[in-house]
Amino acid sequence: MAMKIRKGDTVMVLWGKDKGKTGKVERVWPAEGKVLVENVNIVKKHQKPRGNVRQAGIIEQPARLPICKVALIDPATGEPTKVGFRFLADGTKVRYAKRSGEVLPDHR
Repeated sequence: MAMKIRKGDTVMVLWGKDKGKTGKVERVWPAEGKVLVENVNIVKKHQKPRGNVRQAGIIEQPARLPICKVALIDPATGEPTKVGFRFLADGTKVRYAKRSGEVLPDHR
């Protein structure tokens, strides 16, 4: 099964404590069905010191989200949309936004 959300996509959180927030996907774990979105799902982590490399304290960092909690933002309308696949006339497979029908950019 192909991943419908990829690194670099702009997504919106559909439910949970960050509902309605948008951000760019930083990393995707396809086997686990999780994504890391910048400035979304921020958690506090207690960190121990590691010599002179890092300081101890409480840091804030983004945590992974289940992929079912996010939806891709349609570039044409700016609203959440489902993603589909189709083949162009030259035979290349592309992703498209089902809301507007617009072809989505490839971030590879």
